[in-house]
This record gives sequence, C-alpha cells and structure tokens, in this order.
Amino acid sequence: MTTTPWLWAVFTVTAAFAQTIRNAMQRELTAGLGTVGATQVRFLFGFPFALVFIAVLLVATGAPLPRPGIYFWPWVVAGALAQIAATALMLAAMGERSFVVTIAYIKTEPIQVAIFGFLFLHDTVTWSMAAAIVLATIGVIVTSTKSGGMVGGIKPTLLGLASGGAFALAAIGFRGAILSLGLPDYVMAATFTLVVGLAIQSVALSLYLSLRRPSMMFALLRAWKPSLFAGFMGALASQFWFLAFALATAASVRTLALIEVLFAQLVARYGFGQRTSAREAIGMVLVIAGVALLILAY
Repeated sequence: MTTTPWLWAVFTVTAAFAQTIRNAMQRELTAGLGTVGATQVRFLFGFPFALVFIAVLLVATGAPLPRPGIYFWPWVVAGALAQIAATALMLAAMGERSFVVTIAYIKTEPIQVAIFGFLFLHDTVTWSMAAAIVLATIGVIVTSTKSGGMVGGIKPTLLGLASGGAFALAAIGFRGAILSLGLPDYVMAATFTLVVGLAIQSVALSLYLSLRRPSMMFALLRAWKPSLFAGFMGALASQFWFLAFALATAASVRTLALIEVLFAQLVARYGFGQRTSAREAIGMVLVIAGVALLILAY
C-alpha cells in the first residue's frame, strides 16, 4: 500500500487532538471512579469501537484477518500492560496538579522513546531529529516549571515522569507488534493490533476490578453514558496512533505528539478556567519550534 510521506504526521495530529479530549473526560471521571476505574474506561468502553473499526475495514477491503506469528504476542502484551500502567500514573498525576502541567511532565516521553526505539527496534534518529526531540522536550519542561522550582512537590513530578516512561514503552511495544505482522496493508496491521491490545487491557483490568474492587466495576458500568464517549475518543486516538506507528518511528510520532500540549492549553483555558502564564507561553513556542524542525528533518 503506497502512502504519502507526510501522512504519518496527519495521523499523529489527529490522534493528539482526540487524546486531549479523552484525557480531559477521564480526568472528570476519576473523582467518581478512582484512578483504576477511570483507566478502565479507556479500554473497556473503547474495545467495542475498535471492533467496529476492524469490521468496517474487513467489509471494505475483503481482506482476511492477519495470522500473527510468535513474535507478535510479546510485543503486544508488553505494549498493552505498559499502557495500563501509564494511564493509571497519568490520572494519578492529574489528581495532584493542573491538567496542563501534568500533560507537560508526561510529554518528556520522546527522549525515552528514542532510546527505547533504538535499543529494541533499531529505529534510527538523525542529528536533526535528535535536536527536534531535545528542543520540544525543553519546551515541555519550561512549561511545567516556574521560578523557584516545580509547583506541587516531588510526587506529581515523579508520577508524570513515570507515566511518560511507561507510555514510551507502550509505544515501542505496539510499534513492534505492528511491524512483526509484516503486512503490506498498514491499516489492517494497525487496526488488528489495536483490537488485540484493547482486548488484553479490557480483560486484565476487568479481572482485577472484579476480584479486588467489585463495587468499582459496578460503578463503572453505571457511569456508562459519560464513559462511552470517553471510550470512543480513546479508541479513535489509539487508531490514529497505531496508523502513525505503522508509518514512522515511535520517536518521530511521539515528538510530533507534543502538539497535544497546545491542545491541552485550550482545554485548560476553556474547559477548566486555567490561564496560561508567560513562562508556559515560552514553552509552547519551543514545542512548536521543535515540532517544526522534526517535520523538516523527516
């Protein structure tokens, strides 16, 4: 299947926008469902939509389902479990600090992705790409700090950074799973990996909640109306993330994904009434400069 060189960037920006909306909705659900319950919303209510995505693809293309080899399963399981941990850490961090600053901490992820991608997938990073990653990462660090240190103490900082690391491992795991399928149809490879990943995540967290916190599982099901849209946005975001991973290195995708910080500013301003400081604005400029450099270097 032929693609245009910049298509991965379109997929990434679309995924970042959908993910920002999903993050904001999960933040609101955390108060009633707790961290684990709100984490499960992303997976349990996203899985049916992933099934719809692949059903539409199968009907439209007439292609058979992929037959994954042995190497597919370690990659997808690792990605699925790392994403569960990353989402839970993200929501816990959001409970400690403002929405925008939490996103900024998490978005220190690209440097870790570049390292993991080189070690596990042998993804190459040129000097121009490395400069773009560093510049954009400095932008999110500037956004998340202020004179006198980081607001809120060390706990939210560590939670946000740990979440970014887990998201980095998840990105590498899912990209590895997609590539291991060896399919010429990258859309099928990405969509099939999404379905399998969400199935693993939904079952794992459902078992955990049913055994350890059954009341939370019932509360989650009772909150199906707001959870359904959050699940849809989560599945939509993941679909486009996986499409991007199929076409570009995880480091490139996750660096361009820093544009989510700009989307988060809009959500924070108009959704949560939080204003943007001058320091945060400078950080946004650095993020934009890093993203622009990445596009030119790719």
